[in-house]
Amino acid sequence: MKAAFWITGMILKITIFLALTVASLAFVTVGAAAPEKTIELASKEGLGDYLVDQDGMALYYFAEDTPRSGTSSCGDTCTVYWPPFHTGQIVLPMGLSSFDFSTITREDGLVQITYKGWPLYYYTNDYRAGEIKGHGMYETWFVAGPDMMP
Repeated sequence: MKAAFWITGMILKITIFLALTVASLAFVTVGAAAPEKTIELASKEGLGDYLVDQDGMALYYFAEDTPRSGTSSCGDTCTVYWPPFHTGQIVLPMGLSSFDFSTITREDGLVQITYKGWPLYYYTNDYRAGEIKGHGMYETWFVAGPDMMP
């Protein structure tokens, strides 16, 4: 009989301990800071809103890509100057829809983020946030943005 009371008491203590642990984790989660946005909108007079990464670096699309094809036309030499954009988790600001973003797996095995079906790239000669030196280059490279896609 004593053993049954002892087991019941232990089960009750374990249940209370687990309940308090779960409650404390819920409190920590509720009080946690919001995740940093991995894609933001920037704006330039005469150009409008365009996509940037969490560090403010412009994101481009390549007019020779075929949207929603699941492929990229920017191969080995091209990616030296136009590296594919990828981030682990996409966190967006208000005004952008998660339905517009997806990923592709490139021939080189890298995963690349797409916007409205267009693979996204950086330009290596943009050194600082706010630079868009690649916009209009070769009449095939353009900053990506809500109102800027073909």
